[in-house]
Amino acid sequence: MTLNICVYCGSGDGKDPRYSAAAETLGRHIATSGHHLVYGGGNMGLMGTVARAARDGGAHVTGIIPHFLVKKEKILEGTSGKNPVEIILVDDMHQRKMQMFERADAFVALPGGVGTLEELVEQMTWAQLGRHNKPIVMVDIAGFWRPMMDLLAHMRMEGFIRDGLEVRTLTAEKTEDVIPMIESWVTRHGKSKPSVDWSQKLM
Repeated sequence: MTLNICVYCGSGDGKDPRYSAAAETLGRHIATSGHHLVYGGGNMGLMGTVARAARDGGAHVTGIIPHFLVKKEKILEGTSGKNPVEIILVDDMHQRKMQMFERADAFVALPGGVGTLEELVEQMTWAQLGRHNKPIVMVDIAGFWRPMMDLLAHMRMEGFIRDGLEVRTLTAEKTEDVIPMIESWVTRHGKSKPSVDWSQKLM
């Protein structure tokens, strides 16, 4: 079963070289596992690293980026065998996030900034409200997401995450565990059906 794995991550590299190493490993594993990458379309920072690794490994790569970010984040180009890099230009961040959501079978959050945090929390919220049942994996490289997990625990203790509204996420401390976690989740829960037929959309 081929899955479209959406990766959220920073457009910078961060201070710890383990972040870039994790992005490269994840992109390579997406390719070797026969899956596809969906991401934010840029060619800088962790975004560029994960996309280049997936592309070079032979994965189909779909990047979705607003027009106003093209010059700032640049665009990944090139081909990997028979799989060209597919870049989709959209008008704004809302369209970008919605298309990434619609195309994805799973979400993975590598380290990143407030944009990555926003994308991750949005998927957590939609899952909490029953809008999707796709796996969400936080890759806790060097404890990066530990403060986020502590905050969620604090919200739970203070009664703002109540019974029946649990925040459902998976946490991987090693990048090598991400793809098996996603595949196991989809095997148990099934693959979500897309609400949009993107084959009918203009690319």
